[in-house]
Amino acid sequence: MTGSGSTNDGYYYGWVVTTACFIGTFVIFGVSYSFGVFFEPLASDFDLSRGATSLVFSVQTLMIYVGAALFGGIADRYGVSRVMGAGVVLLALGLLWTSEANSITTLGLAYGVVTALGMGLIYVVSYATVPRWFERRRGFASGIASAGLGVGMVAVTPVATLLIARYGWRRAYLALVAGLVALLVVATVLIEDDPRERGVPASEFPAGYPETRSRSRGWLEQARDVVSIATGRRFLLVLVGWILVYGTLYVTLVHLVAHVTDLGLDARIGALALSIIGATTAASRLAIGFASDRLGRSRTFIGCSILMAVSMFALPVLSSPAGIVAFAAVFGTAYGGNGALLSPLTVDLFGPDDANALFGVVSLAFAVSGLLAPPLAGASYDLFGTYTPAFVAAGVAGLAGAALTGLATRKTDARPSAS
Repeated sequence: MTGSGSTNDGYYYGWVVTTACFIGTFVIFGVSYSFGVFFEPLASDFDLSRGATSLVFSVQTLMIYVGAALFGGIADRYGVSRVMGAGVVLLALGLLWTSEANSITTLGLAYGVVTALGMGLIYVVSYATVPRWFERRRGFASGIASAGLGVGMVAVTPVATLLIARYGWRRAYLALVAGLVALLVVATVLIEDDPRERGVPASEFPAGYPETRSRSRGWLEQARDVVSIATGRRFLLVLVGWILVYGTLYVTLVHLVAHVTDLGLDARIGALALSIIGATTAASRLAIGFASDRLGRSRTFIGCSILMAVSMFALPVLSSPAGIVAFAAVFGTAYGGNGALLSPLTVDLFGPDDANALFGVVSLAFAVSGLLAPPLAGASYDLFGTYTPAFVAAGVAGLAGAALTGLATRKTDARPSAS
């Protein structure tokens, strides 16, 4: 469809949508990954063990992706701006309630459920919307949008630390609500569903913008279509592959600092390594997302996944601050590269129909990895007294996940475009 709604103008509203989605990923991962600086104040205020406090974060991680899976189809049917708006309301109410929590039960409901569901709605819209606006530059645009994750990791955490030091954790959450919700309101106003309403550049969609049927079907027909794809061999290969690949991420995020202290190094080296992962993932999402449109998105994703896995094999033999920093830079670069391609690859494989619903369902892979990988690594440490078996096992699992993803994505890379 190169005629209706097409344009060759230099300005394309898809870049505005990309900016709105960047804001979305910046906020949700800024809030989520800043939980670490709230950890000790929460544990102290509520007189909780570390295990109980960690459970709040685990529940939140689960609910983000459960919310994305449950409500992604609503975005396809009723529009991404409405779903993002609902997510903003839930996020704001959840954080306000969190700031008033007076028990672990209330904290779990306010932060682990209500806030997380709001984050899940914003997450699925922020990741799954951009690929519908782009074809030739899908990897680059999605890299820009998802780079908000790394920027949020780097920017929100120190701000939250300063706010907690000056005002306490309750007022810190109130301040974050004010600033971050204001950003999300802007994103909600800017984001739109259908590129054809703004004009589709023929240079972006050379064969014409593909017709979609998401809003022309009944609920049952839409559900059948989603279930049919989600139970197919290719989708299941991707789902299991991503579970295995992202086990490397969650083992690293949860256990890297403890591993660094086991080496006799200052814990600040571990904290620095996590910051480097955040910074490099933001930069690499732009660079590798751009390159993937020329090299092929599926092969780029698989290459980055292999690099994440291989870096885990090196971690047990790196014992110096320079070695830990080098690991963080390599791992963060690889993680940013495949993280930029999650939603583009979903659309490449399964088409733009039901993009939010399908991306929400496949994102359950991250919930499974987040719930299983860290405790399994911890149990391995308790058994062997070292993280080496856990890091090696994560690397092996990551390679297996890359192989499964490769089976699912065979023959999906189009010839790189000339530009």
